[in-house]
Amino acid sequence: MLGCLVLFLVISHPLLAGAKEQARRMHDRIAGVPPSQLVLDQMETEINVNGDPVAAAYIAMENPAFYNVTLKNFAAPWSNEEQSGFVPLNDYTATVIGMVRDEVPFNQLLSADLLYIGDPALGLPGYSSANNDHYEALEQRGIDLKAGLVATQQSVTGGLPVSATAGIVTTRQAALAFFSAGTNRSMYRFTLLNQLCVDLEQIKDTIRSADRIRQDIPRSPGGDSRLFLNNCIGCHTGMDPLVQAYAYYDFDESAGRLVYTPGVVQAKYLINADNFKYGYVTTDDRWDNYWRTGPNALLGWDPVLPGGGNGAKSMGVELANSQAFASCQAKKVFKSVCLREPVDAADFSQVETMSASFKSDNYSLKRLFAESAVYCRGD
Repeated sequence: MLGCLVLFLVISHPLLAGAKEQARRMHDRIAGVPPSQLVLDQMETEINVNGDPVAAAYIAMENPAFYNVTLKNFAAPWSNEEQSGFVPLNDYTATVIGMVRDEVPFNQLLSADLLYIGDPALGLPGYSSANNDHYEALEQRGIDLKAGLVATQQSVTGGLPVSATAGIVTTRQAALAFFSAGTNRSMYRFTLLNQLCVDLEQIKDTIRSADRIRQDIPRSPGGDSRLFLNNCIGCHTGMDPLVQAYAYYDFDESAGRLVYTPGVVQAKYLINADNFKYGYVTTDDRWDNYWRTGPNALLGWDPVLPGGGNGAKSMGVELANSQAFASCQAKKVFKSVCLREPVDAADFSQVETMSASFKSDNYSLKRLFAESAVYCRGD
């Protein structure tokens, strides 16, 4: 008789064990560490009693490891050309972490006058736009980033005009990685890779006008103009008019800081003029998005925006309000939480749903983490 009673209890309460296992899995995926019994019970109640697994995911995100480990590892590869996650905490990654914590609309990532630093009360080396000591100390001391980060403005800490600030684009780490030397095309390419999930080869378009391609790009590389017409032009015809937004930025390696020269085009935009002296000469930071027409219109540009302007801030608004930006964030978070790429129709449908909710939920990246955890919690 007792055996029958036990069997009845097991059969009549299958969701109880399932909810506990789902809660544990969600916590592991979000924070990377096991939950305490109290947290596990709270999450299980949200799933099994309240029918709200998203609320359970938000409970998991209260764990400091979500900020110190999960988000740090999530954002760190964006901050360097090697796309390595094994880099010290820096102003780029700290700003991403702070934005997620505070649910700052993530479409401000490429345009906001925003910077996250360690709380001055922590007694850290002061923030400097010339080195990374502040953030390395923050990490080495194991400070809880959920509690220890505070928001400030780049225009206050770095001396940039408000109009010249552009979110993570104008952090010291981004400047070190992508404005140092070169022609500033690197900043644009890695912004596309990291925030729109496309590389230049994927969006080549040989039909747009070549009127803004700079002088440094040969029109007959190796003496063969076909190479330019069938290859080089495909990237540069759209990239060069957009990279012009960065014309006043550079990174001073000797001083270790971002340089901004309003009204003065950096010399790197004018190098190798003899490669094609009839090419475009950059005179200001006016940018235009030639990819609003043609095949790259599929990136989903916001029809309300003008598609052109001056400087990195307005160009960041253009990129971050595209459908490609929203879809990219959904894909990256899905992979981070589910530990795999989308593989089937159900997965791709989930990513599409998350992309739509990301936009409708005021671009909350935290919400994407919650929705991914719910989807991949298992049965």
